Amino acid sequence: MKDFHLRWIKLDNETESKKAMEIIGSDPGGIAQMAGKPLGRALKIENVPLHVAHILKQEMLSLGGDAAVHRNVIVNKIEATDMLLVGTVKQFRKLSQKLLAQPFGLKDLGKTLRSLLEGFEPPQKRVLSCRGKELILGERTLIMGILNLTPDSFSDGGKYVTLDQALKQAEILVEQGADILDIGAESTRPSHDPVGAKEEWERLEAVLKALVPRLSIPISLDTYKAEVAERALDIGVHIINDVWGLQRDSRMAEVVGKYQAPVVVMHNQEGDSYHHVIGDIIAFLKKSIYLAEEQGLKGDQIIIDPGIGGSAFGKNLDLDLEIMSRLSEFRSLGHPILLGTSRKSMIGQTLNLPLDQRLEGTIATSVVGVAAGVDILRVHDVLPNKRAVQMADAIYRQKRGANFVGA
Repeated sequence: MKDFHLRWIKLDNETESKKAMEIIGSDPGGIAQMAGKPLGRALKIENVPLHVAHILKQEMLSLGGDAAVHRNVIVNKIEATDMLLVGTVKQFRKLSQKLLAQPFGLKDLGKTLRSLLEGFEPPQKRVLSCRGKELILGERTLIMGILNLTPDSFSDGGKYVTLDQALKQAEILVEQGADILDIGAESTRPSHDPVGAKEEWERLEAVLKALVPRLSIPISLDTYKAEVAERALDIGVHIINDVWGLQRDSRMAEVVGKYQAPVVVMHNQEGDSYHHVIGDIIAFLKKSIYLAEEQGLKGDQIIIDPGIGGSAFGKNLDLDLEIMSRLSEFRSLGHPILLGTSRKSMIGQTLNLPLDQRLEGTIATSVVGVAAGVDILRVHDVLPNKRAVQMADAIYRQKRGANFVGA
């Protein structure tokens, strides 16, 4: 009797599904029809009005999928419900088309769903213009090296406060393979001493004026103050990294829009109370995206960051770990993702290690980021992270789906 070899194969998107069928020798017409069928998905929608929930459930059931709602929906005892729609990519694609003809705001939901479906596919190589310098996205994971000009940063405060020290460290980070240099002059550690715009700029000015014409890679400025950002952009800084996602200083969005500078918008809040942690973070980031888009920025110019960092950024250990385990969900926003975990409390608390012993933990989180589709990793230790990421990229970005189904 012939031996049959059975195995589950992992298919994450339609590109991989099509390749799997091509290797079998399936008919091209059949491949086009079946590509979305092997891809089961669960879509969560929060705070759906009751009448809309009834329509969505009916439409999903008609397509062969299913929908989970609050038990009181059936007796109309609540005004709104969270929903979990379950089906294949093909069913969700059909649902998005049907919703485009529906009232009650469902047309917009259909457009959003269509964008979410596009986000499943492998990212394409593209160029991000950074005010005269370029970054290539979608080809490999980029490394952002950290240069702190602060006396009190949690990890390396006081090491690079003189001009010579800062310039030397910047050159080291570039030599080690940094794709972007992120410079900050105010600590964000818990209980840090706030710094005014005047003092922050005094720490930055000489270093930025020396590095902007000198470095071949884009320079990012880590600040949430519009006044500081404007001065830095005026002398040629390429990217603004705002740990408050354009929502702390009311002029920040206007400033990045004026210079059309790419901006990193990070989630942040006071305290670690959430309704739905991922949903709440996404809602915050959507507001940040809207603020940037109002000023003319779009697409890859807006980079999102979920804000790992314990109490410094409105999280705790459990929340940081939960966010790390669900990083890929942020791809639904349709913008590049930056992840910054380097030497942070999540690693120290998980491994019970001091700051100077958190390299391996940082590297582990970097690899998790690559697997989840993160575009940029912000790290202190560029060289070891760069090597780990190159290995992870070779597995997840360059080989995934290329020939695994024929092995």
